[in-house]
Amino acid sequence: MASIRKLRGRWQAQVRRRGTKPRCKSFDTRQEAERWARELEAQVDKFGAAPDTKILESTTFGALMERYQKEVTPLKRSSTQESQRITVLRRHELAFRTMIGLSQQDIASFRDERLKSVAASTVVRDLAILSHIIEVAIRDWGLPLNKNVVKLIRRPVVRNERSRRLSTEEEQRLLDACGEGKIPFLKHLVIVAIETGMRRGELLGMKWSDVSHNRRVISLALTKNGTSREVPLSQRAHDELCTWRARCDDQTDQVFPMKTGTFNQAWRRILARARVDSLHFHDLRHEGISRLFEKGLNVMEVSTISGHKELRMLKRYTHLSADDLVAKL
Repeated sequence: MASIRKLRGRWQAQVRRRGTKPRCKSFDTRQEAERWARELEAQVDKFGAAPDTKILESTTFGALMERYQKEVTPLKRSSTQESQRITVLRRHELAFRTMIGLSQQDIASFRDERLKSVAASTVVRDLAILSHIIEVAIRDWGLPLNKNVVKLIRRPVVRNERSRRLSTEEEQRLLDACGEGKIPFLKHLVIVAIETGMRRGELLGMKWSDVSHNRRVISLALTKNGTSREVPLSQRAHDELCTWRARCDDQTDQVFPMKTGTFNQAWRRILARARVDSLHFHDLRHEGISRLFEKGLNVMEVSTISGHKELRMLKRYTHLSADDLVAKL
């Protein structure tokens, strides 16, 4: 058992185990001393020896974030976005906490504070990065922590399901607005998006070498879930690609040569010209998948096209028209 005593106005905890060097540390409160002693005893019981906590006393969470940002983040596909997110996290007061003093309460306070200024989905992503930083520090960098405190707190509930469908009139206004703009391929891109249910990143990253006109198939080498898939093209989608191919510059292999930020700005202008409200570009993926079901394709066929591995996620993207279901009944 650990011994706790008050010494010169502070609380001192001492842990003794046979065969190991005694360890002691002073704290401002008895609760902190007891918590440290319990954690140290648990580590001794688990590993047979008390780890050297000096490194935890000198290492800040911000230092781990910085190392992770330099060594781990560049290896990821979404390295740019993650690096930007870590830069924001490094400015938070949580980054200045030493790892010996980092507690569940610190993480919970960070969560509650962030929820006041950003969406729940953003906080969930922040916590996921913080948790992985600690996991990498424990497993790969040998940091002597016996638990990941980020995993011990509740995550915010994210309610971002959308049921937005695109009406025939809205679709026509969108396509007309695309034709009025200065970017020649936007109309083709929107039609292909609706017909295939492809993600924005998949469309902007698509190359002409990925398109098989003989088979009428787009081959995606790497998708969001880390796997490859082939997307069959409807006659309408194939015609749009052929039309754009005949007009586009042959000097680039990229089908729709545009960066994500530039496209987002163009999409906002299109919505304004078309007078269409509350429509995200990702809603076109919902629309495309719903139309595939309405055409009579089964779950396995639609999931093959969309790339969904879980029926639960596919259901979130499917919003069937009640009028069409009445016709089937």
